[in-house]
Amino acid sequence: MGYVLLDSEAMRRTLGRMAHEVLDANRGAEHLVVVGVMRRGYPVAKRLAFLMTQSEGITVPCGKLDARASRDDKPEVTSDQSEIPFQITGKRVIVVDEVIFTGRTIRASLDALLRFGRPESVQLAVLIDRGHRELPIQPDYVGRVITTEKSDRIEVKVKEFDGEDSVLLISGDPSEAARP
Repeated sequence: MGYVLLDSEAMRRTLGRMAHEVLDANRGAEHLVVVGVMRRGYPVAKRLAFLMTQSEGITVPCGKLDARASRDDKPEVTSDQSEIPFQITGKRVIVVDEVIFTGRTIRASLDALLRFGRPESVQLAVLIDRGHRELPIQPDYVGRVITTEKSDRIEVKVKEFDGEDSVLLISGDPSEAARP
């Protein structure tokens, strides 16, 4: 059990705000594409792309990126489940992940993304920024900044995998059942 940081309604509002921030910063949706980092970054990315499409009336393509083969801190993986059915060369790519922590997933994601082409620019959108970076990587768009201990866990639940939308903070200190 953990402390609920975002319920489904708060998650929806947060993604709506983020979609408008991305559109404002890029002066609309033209030449924008969205790529979600597998696993839970992809459903978040699909929602962000949908909200931008609704707002602008221009389809914002969305793909998914499997960064596992580019990880330097996890066991080697040779399969690639990425699906980016559109051109990224010359596009403004919004890479989306559900949580940023050390920055290692995003570093691997950048390596994986560049196998698909040379974007005009790459921007990073995250639902939760919990700090504790090991690499100099900062998101351009953040849903919420949450102060955590390194031992804490952030659990993002999405309907597609978990049957519900929520973000929980789970204390790494076993003496704390839940945080206020």
